[in-house]
Amino acid sequence: MAVKKKYLKSKPICKCTFSLPKAAAPNADRVTLVGDFNNWAETTLELKQLKSGEFRVDLDLPIGQQYQYRYLIDGTCWANDWAADDYVRVPEYGTDNSVLSL
Repeated sequence: MAVKKKYLKSKPICKCTFSLPKAAAPNADRVTLVGDFNNWAETTLELKQLKSGEFRVDLDLPIGQQYQYRYLIDGTCWANDWAADDYVRVPEYGTDNSVLSL
């Protein structure tokens, strides 16, 4: 489930493909990507469900930064990326966030 990264030679941008495998959300109807890059908005970045059951979304992000993020499953269940670059503890929520380093 690691984020696939494709760095552009012409711009300081990385094309990132975020994916959540079927095993992480076997009965999910909707998964959204929530993080620093969208001000933690819970409804703006919906992942597309593939025939395999995997959920996926592409996002272009500026390089030279780190981004915290999580997946929101059916608006109620939060999930981390099992293969994130790192994790950071968020004491006020008693959980960790996934970290993407570009």
